[in-house]
Amino acid sequence: MLKTLRQLGIDTGYNLSSFAIALAAFVVTVTGLSAGSGTVAIWVGIPVLAATMFAMRGLAAAGRAQLPLVLRRKIAKPRYRRAPEGSSGLRRFLTILIDGQAWLNLLWAVAVFPVAVASFAITIAWWSTTLATLLYPLYGWIIWMAVGREDQGIVYATEWLGWGDSYLAASVLAVLGGLVFAATLYPVVRGLALAQAHIGRGLLTTVGGLHQRIDVLEESRDAATSAEADALRRIERDIHDGPQQRLVGLGMELARVRRQMEANPEAAQKTLESAISQTRDTIDELRALSRGIAPPILTDRGLEAALAALTARSNVPVDLETNLDRRYRANVESTVYFVVAEALTNTAKHADATQASVTVDDWGDRLVVSIGDNGVGGAHVAKGHGLSGLADRIKATEGGWTLDSPEGGPTVIVAEVPCE
Repeated sequence: MLKTLRQLGIDTGYNLSSFAIALAAFVVTVTGLSAGSGTVAIWVGIPVLAATMFAMRGLAAAGRAQLPLVLRRKIAKPRYRRAPEGSSGLRRFLTILIDGQAWLNLLWAVAVFPVAVASFAITIAWWSTTLATLLYPLYGWIIWMAVGREDQGIVYATEWLGWGDSYLAASVLAVLGGLVFAATLYPVVRGLALAQAHIGRGLLTTVGGLHQRIDVLEESRDAATSAEADALRRIERDIHDGPQQRLVGLGMELARVRRQMEANPEAAQKTLESAISQTRDTIDELRALSRGIAPPILTDRGLEAALAALTARSNVPVDLETNLDRRYRANVESTVYFVVAEALTNTAKHADATQASVTVDDWGDRLVVSIGDNGVGGAHVAKGHGLSGLADRIKATEGGWTLDSPEGGPTVIVAEVPCE
């Protein structure tokens, strides 16, 4: 009941206030289009049209600001076209003429005006009739005595119904009518508000929302490409600096064994043992690299087990706390895993920390990951540093993150990865 009354108040305020906005928008649009189109042949109309569109930006923003309360959902804000960097002032001013959202703002002003006028009038009439009839018993007696029943139309109605011409009969009839209007007040006011709001949603957010979504997808794609390129470069560097060098050394050791077999068997035996040791080290490094590429435990047993194994291998003691009770999409689990892995690697290399913590919570529509340490702080995401690829990995999933690492510490990283 309280929710309905609150929404009725919101919709009533919207129907009344939107009339003023719609009226101003309609006047600006009609005046600007008339003046601009009439003088466009002599080029005067072009800046007039541009000025009209700039004025409509503010009125459209005012109309758009009311939509979330009426529609009960968030509304995308448009991103207007901008002139290229370094453009002249005239070009920046006239760029709005080729902006699709600017033209939709003008169309909205024309389309919403008659609906806003009707909504304003009907809302006032419905509220007035509802209050006037329900409150008739309070003020009807004064009118009855001061004016006389002959001038009261409601009295004629009571007589027509056979109820007589008494004040009591008139009050009953008024209250019954008031109850009918009160019962229909919410659906009428709500319907009028939704009619205006859907026009606004269709014309004030379509291009902006589409552009915004395209921009997000482009950023996610670029971030995914950048993260993949960084990962491949890191793997290439690690293989070159680690297993490849060891394999070259192993080949040289085996060649030495072959030369020493006949001349010095004991030396050959020692060299062979050294080669076997290098083989073990190479296998360990390849296993470590394979864990960085696609850890089998992540695929087989899930994110919680993979994080437990990851933190157990950390050079810095880690307190792990997880609140996970299901499996997630492969890209979600791998993103969270690599975010934690890169953060802990950065902690071990640069933070000079003695303790770290990792917390992963399932918030329903996203996983929230928090990694902290008691190190020296000063962490940042500049290229060439340990966290440079972390932002791209998170952005590739359309997630977000924050980094708090003042000089002297501590460092806290909080990442949100969508999982629905």
